[in-house]
Amino acid sequence: MKKIIVESLFLLCILTLNTLAQNPVVKPADEIPKGFQWSKVFVGGNIGAQFGSITVVNISPIIGYRITDRLAAGVGATYIYYNYKALRFSSSIYGGSVFGRFYLLENIFAHAEYELLNVDSYDFPGTRTNIENIYVGGGFRQALGGRSYMTIMALWNINESKYSPYGNPIIRMGFSFGL
Repeated sequence: MKKIIVESLFLLCILTLNTLAQNPVVKPADEIPKGFQWSKVFVGGNIGAQFGSITVVNISPIIGYRITDRLAAGVGATYIYYNYKALRFSSSIYGGSVFGRFYLLENIFAHAEYELLNVDSYDFPGTRTNIENIYVGGGFRQALGGRSYMTIMALWNINESKYSPYGNPIIRMGFSFGL
């Protein structure tokens, strides 16, 4: 796991050098459009899968809005299918989240997220419980063309519990597409 984190951070550093070399374009205040703009909406998310003695399938779409050049916010949904064959245990985890991103540089951002998930209760079999996760961290986005990006984030759940489906740190890779 440490090797993956180190390699991801190394890749992030290399991509950051490319980002720092770019000069942002600043428009005069009278040329900046006001009100809601579809061009500021982005959609995307993460899809993940693991197969074997433990099977996990994760689908997490998001929709967001670039409030300013440096601030974005959005909502997301999460569905996780979990199957542990040795224990003959399977479960569906589902929920939603709200997030905010602050772009420190054009492609480097700080990320904060509140997530509410509904999971099977280990303490009371046959019942479900809601858990709250609070993630903080940062990430990098790489342009793929137009308004399409690949993102990678390292997050920490500062409200981790025995029901949390992920261990710290959480590494997310995904895509986003501007409308």
